Amino acid sequence: MSSPLAAVAQAMVAPGKGILAADESTGTANKRFAPLNIPQTEEMRGRYRELLFTAPRFGEFVSGVILYDETIRQTGPSGKSLEAVIAASGAFPGIKLDTGTHPLALGGPDEKITEGLDGLAKRVDEYVKLGAKFAKWRAVIAIDNGIPTQRAIVANAHALARYAAICQAGGLVPIVEPEVLIDGEHSKHSLERSFEVHERVLSTVFEELAEAGVKFEEMILKPSMVAPGQQSAKASVHEVAEATVTVLLRWVPAAVPGIAFLSGGQGDEEATEHLNEINLIGRKKHAPWALTFSYGRALQHGALTTWLGSEANVAAAQAILTHRLHMNSLASLGRYSSDSEKERELVGAPG
Repeated sequence: MSSPLAAVAQAMVAPGKGILAADESTGTANKRFAPLNIPQTEEMRGRYRELLFTAPRFGEFVSGVILYDETIRQTGPSGKSLEAVIAASGAFPGIKLDTGTHPLALGGPDEKITEGLDGLAKRVDEYVKLGAKFAKWRAVIAIDNGIPTQRAIVANAHALARYAAICQAGGLVPIVEPEVLIDGEHSKHSLERSFEVHERVLSTVFEELAEAGVKFEEMILKPSMVAPGQQSAKASVHEVAEATVTVLLRWVPAAVPGIAFLSGGQGDEEATEHLNEINLIGRKKHAPWALTFSYGRALQHGALTTWLGSEANVAAAQAILTHRLHMNSLASLGRYSSDSEKERELVGAPG
């Protein structure tokens, strides 16, 4: 029997649609504004966010938007709450629920645990009243000599499972995000090492989810793609997609309605190319779930660097965002090609 949460989860991975990650904390948003000389104020953050959510055809390509606490309470320059702006587009407002990562006690060097479980049920209830339909919690797994330890994998998987169970009990669809890092300091691992760690992580996450009583049909998985670290030898688009689909088929239950990938430091077009190839291979291998996107920087970067805080640049910035959303929509259907990138005239056209 279908449930209201299962219906929301299915709608979040409807064909041709993905999820916009716009849950940057105030500090992160300000760090992105600073190099562009954009004033680091709540008003400018509101202007930028409303720019994103009112882009042409936004609701055609976006099923949901992950928000930060400030954003779900914020009013944009139009005078409407940003939650209402998103809902008016036909997309679901969602909320980031974790409170960030901290060093894992007795873990390996640089291993982190994501926190935020204390008082979570009350926060879920509050965000439901504010209009949220789904939530997100991110766990971070680094690869290096001696890590990840199984202790770190289990601790993060257990936290993800507790979060997901609390969300479902409170009326939110949980996005479960176990990210295996490919950028930054810990990025020297091979494709094979990435595959091995993804197997360990996903098998443990779904074991913990099952133990916690989480209903798989009422959740979305947001994993990293199986890729080598950025300081390692590069793998082809096909190799990344093949490894990603293989590990997902081994460990993700068919009851999960959809998998919405994070971009994890990939370039804009690189993330789109990978998603398209994953869908082509997934189709050949009869993958049971929708395979789509939940990108942040890989969707927003072009729009932000075009806007630069100027009202005169809003339309141009929105056109860039719509184009990027359109490209990833095509990729989620396995219909993207490099030629698609040249078809900017399609932006704003019907159909």
